[in-house]
Amino acid sequence: MTREECANVILAFARVLFVNGDSTHQIMDATQRLSKCLGFRATILPRWGELEIQTEDTDGKFIAAIEAAPSGVDMDRVASSLRTVEEWCDGRLPPANAMEEIKRIEQAPPAPTWLFTLAAAVGAVALAVLFGVRTLTAAVLIFGSAGAGAILRRTLARYSTNLFLQPFVASLVAGVVGALAVRYDLSSSLRLVAVCPCMVLVPGPHFLNGMLDWIRGRMNLGAARLIYAVLIVAAISAGLLLGLALFGVSLPVDPAGRAVPLWHDVIAAGVAVACYSIFFSSPLNMLPWPVAVGAVAHALRWVALTTFRASAATGAFVACLMVGVILAPVARRWRIPLPPLASLPWSQCSPGS
Repeated sequence: MTREECANVILAFARVLFVNGDSTHQIMDATQRLSKCLGFRATILPRWGELEIQTEDTDGKFIAAIEAAPSGVDMDRVASSLRTVEEWCDGRLPPANAMEEIKRIEQAPPAPTWLFTLAAAVGAVALAVLFGVRTLTAAVLIFGSAGAGAILRRTLARYSTNLFLQPFVASLVAGVVGALAVRYDLSSSLRLVAVCPCMVLVPGPHFLNGMLDWIRGRMNLGAARLIYAVLIVAAISAGLLLGLALFGVSLPVDPAGRAVPLWHDVIAAGVAVACYSIFFSSPLNMLPWPVAVGAVAHALRWVALTTFRASAATGAFVACLMVGVILAPVARRWRIPLPPLASLPWSQCSPGS
């Protein structure tokens, strides 16, 4: 392979990881392994909206760039890409087939719409259980609202590339349904009918990736990732508040949730994590770890809040600390993308949930 061909393969490989939610540090490590396998020294420079590769040898300096915005999360594509690098370096994949394999991974479809919709609906109900939903009617409304929002998100994705339109519209539906539930006395003061369908929209992997970039000194990229995540949250909040305001309903100041039995908490947490896994198109072989860790972490949070009377922030810290301590070595050992993996249990252990 020529220098240009090697650079293009590395750049295409890095792009798949970058746009599908992998951490910058793991992207750099993976591209270095691939470069060594090719006998080719190259440096990847990631920026929001662009990936650049630089190399210098006896023939001079070569620089190439490709458009790439890390706005999506697809764990199956990331895991498949990392597995492809291992196969290439072990000699199981001919170099001539590398670009074809990368294109195949890049075009791999996400979870089917029916499964995505079911996961959104069930995940929202599981989160409602965690925060003390009491009536079947409220659970049914949450299920329908979150499911309708998921269908709208997939439909809008076919017609618009706007990154904030999907969460805005889904949360708008949740706000309208929640407001109607209040009008007809079908929702408690916790407003779980309105809030729970919005919780599944929170972009956990982008927050984690942004913080990891900051910790490693990539200030510009980390800031861009965090700004993107905050803007998604702003779109969710705007849609929810607008939907409520259309019917003159507000979100009152109230406790974060009601106490629930431990076994309710553990089961609901495991179900919620499984649903988040479907959102992120996780391979089935990745599912046991985050589900088990999420259930145990939420049990620790329950013990901290109920037995030791800790604050919500302290409970979340204990749970998320356990998530990180267990899943970081697991991700390193099995070459699983850490930010999406860790964000599965993190998203429903955080105090903002």
